[in-house]
Amino acid sequence: MANSEVFKLSATLKGHEDDVRAVLFPNPDLVVSSSRDCSVRLWTRDGQNNKFTQSINSAGAGFINSLAWIPPSREHSKGLVISGGHETVIEVREPLGVAKQDADFILLGHNHNVCALDVYCNTIISGSWDCKARVWSSRNWETVHILEGHTASVWAVLALDENVILTGSADKTIRMWKDGKLVKILKGHTDCVRGLCRIPGGGFASCGNDATIRVWSSNGYQLQELHGHTNFIYSIAALPNGDLVSAGEDRTMRIWRNGECIQTIPHPAISVWTVAVCPETGDIVSGASDRIARVFSRNPQRWADELTMKVPNVKLSNQVGDINKESLPGLEDLQKPGTKDGQVKMVRNGDVVEAHIWSTTTASWTSVGTVVDAVGSSRKREYEGKEYDYVFDVDIQEGAPPLKLPYNANQNPYEAATKFLERNELSMAYLDTVANFIVQNSSGATIGQQQAPAPAARDPYGTESRYRPGETQAPSPKTNFLPHKSFLQITQANLSLIKKKLTELNDKLLQEGDKELCLNPEEMEGLDALIQALEAKKGPSAISKTTLIAMPTIVRVITSWDATQRLPALDLLRLAAAASPIPITYEHPGDASQTLIDILAAAGVFEKSQPNNAMLGTRAFVNIFDLSKAREYAENYYRRIFQLASSAAEGTSNKNLKVAVATLALNYAVLFASKQSVDQAKSLLPYLTTTLAGEGDSEALFRAMVAVGTLLSMGGEVKTTAVKTHLVRRAVDKAVGRVKEPRIEQIGAEIAALF
Repeated sequence: MANSEVFKLSATLKGHEDDVRAVLFPNPDLVVSSSRDCSVRLWTRDGQNNKFTQSINSAGAGFINSLAWIPPSREHSKGLVISGGHETVIEVREPLGVAKQDADFILLGHNHNVCALDVYCNTIISGSWDCKARVWSSRNWETVHILEGHTASVWAVLALDENVILTGSADKTIRMWKDGKLVKILKGHTDCVRGLCRIPGGGFASCGNDATIRVWSSNGYQLQELHGHTNFIYSIAALPNGDLVSAGEDRTMRIWRNGECIQTIPHPAISVWTVAVCPETGDIVSGASDRIARVFSRNPQRWADELTMKVPNVKLSNQVGDINKESLPGLEDLQKPGTKDGQVKMVRNGDVVEAHIWSTTTASWTSVGTVVDAVGSSRKREYEGKEYDYVFDVDIQEGAPPLKLPYNANQNPYEAATKFLERNELSMAYLDTVANFIVQNSSGATIGQQQAPAPAARDPYGTESRYRPGETQAPSPKTNFLPHKSFLQITQANLSLIKKKLTELNDKLLQEGDKELCLNPEEMEGLDALIQALEAKKGPSAISKTTLIAMPTIVRVITSWDATQRLPALDLLRLAAAASPIPITYEHPGDASQTLIDILAAAGVFEKSQPNNAMLGTRAFVNIFDLSKAREYAENYYRRIFQLASSAAEGTSNKNLKVAVATLALNYAVLFASKQSVDQAKSLLPYLTTTLAGEGDSEALFRAMVAVGTLLSMGGEVKTTAVKTHLVRRAVDKAVGRVKEPRIEQIGAEIAALF
């Protein structure tokens, strides 16, 4: 049967427990997907009934955000799957459908989240939040080139051939490299570059947060600029016939031909993160925030049945505000043709409002579901007990779950963005992206009647002239970082995943007959009650009550289970410590003199061989500073806590552990400065100056520099010791010269002003 010009749903691949962030479609019978649920899954097609069977190929402790495929060879007849993510390690595994503990090959070099991968012949390219791309050889699995020059995360990589590499970055540029040397900087995108793909016959395409697709010649000249998406475009791929497919934050996947959008496929998800194309059939697979991967085909023989094709209710991203049903046209208005592909029209069908989308290919309107209620100028939304005009879902970093961003229309967008980043422990490098997101998605809202306009958005962390929507004046003076006076917490988590992992591990112990180690139903119920209290954000009293019941079980898991199985319990401890003083008042039932730090140390939580355990143990102590009773414990046990955490991080490549220890140091600096604890403040200086002198991770470095500046603000003996004994001035100069970021330069300037 001949192919249609229209893509239709072929299969729905359900199994992931969190957003599907990357997909591959190497051959007609295999789809590979990775997710924020920390797994890589294989989906094998049964050719007779067009059904896919899933299996887990790998499972880790961090979000997996990027995939690439090495075709079958004599050495690896099934091919190889390459994956990268939050753990900074790139793994190479055969597609066996069995989650082996060890990868076939491991590529080490990045010190931050690996968010982009590509393969060309024997060349592998990776991109990371560390602002670098790396070129590797699959002949020996070693680094061939390190591509440095971008000033922000490298979110896209592409090999045009074995010698010419492209990198796209959050700094809005595409860089072309040949044999490891920069040959050209391509400018055109006005926001972060998110995706790159080769085009059959030559050239390449790019997409980005500016909602545009740009087509380039192979030597870097822009040929076309395509418009159609209404929000960030995250992914782009090319079909064998030269058509393009793109996906983004406007909930759609779009097909492009000769510069025009010829089909728009809506998804019942907030974000369509990724797309990939089968080179043999031209079928497409997408991955989205609803945890589902979907396969689409132009071949009617591979189309799904009508029931499977039915699309659930979709709330379109540009529907902000109350809808006056009486003013909407009825179903008869669908007799009128649309004006462009992807046009959305809302019509009244009895008491409900339906959304329909126009397809130029079929010359018809297609229902995409019932329009659900949205917040507008006459309605507030509640978040953590307070009312806001907007509560946005924001994905600010690759590999992190969508976060809630509350905002009132009379707020300064940059101040709201700053609070959001600080609250969620995220890098200020994303300040512009978040602030512009707020401006774009809250435009047109009014608060009350005849209210004076809000002042132009001011970026308190920027020193350079940046484009700001609606701002015509020069940027206002920057806000100083120093001295820092508030404690930081690290509390983002996937509680449902913690519960699932605990249950799975306990069931495994039970199946293996290890009844002494496995938890009984009452213990599991206690953990579940704590998880529910944390999920519901109940008050301190309710959380403390459930923590009191759950703590003996948490400690039993941490002290008796295998070290590789303790992560979910440590994660739960970290979250409980942020909400209740119970964890730090807990005493070992067999020895009342052993408090929490003694229990964790004796269990080997801070051993170098288990950096993720050490990271979560450190985060638990980071989180106790906001509670007065727990803060006293942090001060009394400072030297033991900090010695264990900092020793675990010595020489580590685990970015999360380094950031956790730097955050712990910052909290201690704030505490000691507030209490003028001179001796304790001086004892922090060796770690901090060593970090400034040699740390390459920008986030850990930034937090350490804020801690140094906060201690120097104490003046007197602390300042003298820092300058004369620990040569902090030289360490600051090294940090500023080594890591080229505006915030590092600013904090360096503020510290220099204190000398």
